[in-house]
Amino acid sequence: MKPLQNQNVIVVGGSRGVGRAIVEAALGAGATVLAVVRGAPDLKQLAWERPGLRTLSMDATAEAAPQAVFNALAPDVLVVCAGALAAAAPIQEQSWEVFSANWEMDVKASFLFCREALKGRLKPGARVLLIASGAAITGGPPNSGGYAGAKRMQIFLAGHCQKESDKLGLGLRFMALSPARIMPGTGVGDRGIDSIAAYMGIRPADFLASLSDMQTPDDVGRAVVDLATGKPQGSSFTVSGSGLAAAA
Repeated sequence: MKPLQNQNVIVVGGSRGVGRAIVEAALGAGATVLAVVRGAPDLKQLAWERPGLRTLSMDATAEAAPQAVFNALAPDVLVVCAGALAAAAPIQEQSWEVFSANWEMDVKASFLFCREALKGRLKPGARVLLIASGAAITGGPPNSGGYAGAKRMQIFLAGHCQKESDKLGLGLRFMALSPARIMPGTGVGDRGIDSIAAYMGIRPADFLASLSDMQTPDDVGRAVVDLATGKPQGSSFTVSGSGLAAAA
């Protein structure tokens, strides 16, 4: 029997990059999967490529989004992977809108879905995974705006929500998963590689060559399945080329 057989998995932000890898991992593990996608073109492409996949077009930062998503499929596992691209300019050249993009997207979506979960919309035993970033641990580069802080807030949010669930006796598990290294071939990764290399005054290829123990989107997908099916201790985890580990 596959590890997620007879389980419902929702991936918010599941059309491309890491989100798409999580969708594929959940499908491969036997789950019924609903991918929540913001753009209609992405949704159509996803539905065409994966006929057995359920899809829903929804802005994850809309106040009513969690209710609509949970009405479409009651999840055993909820993964919030929706996010904006990080800034790519020196702080003095950023507007507040640019600096706060990840707070208004990544954090807001995580907050709205976690808040709805704490209102009793999920069954006991359900698991909520927020996809953060290694930048939350390292601080990220100075030209990435509020990205690292936003991803750190997702880690805090998972911990806070776990305490609240325990207090209310909801029986939910809240976790944050931080891919440790930047990932080429994803929208966020490619933008970040170009931005960091430019900031350092080196070629993107040279920046990539300086990195080690890099994980792939598929590694992240496998880590999500492991967290969704195992008995991990704690609420914050990382995944690198070496595998899944509790965050220090």
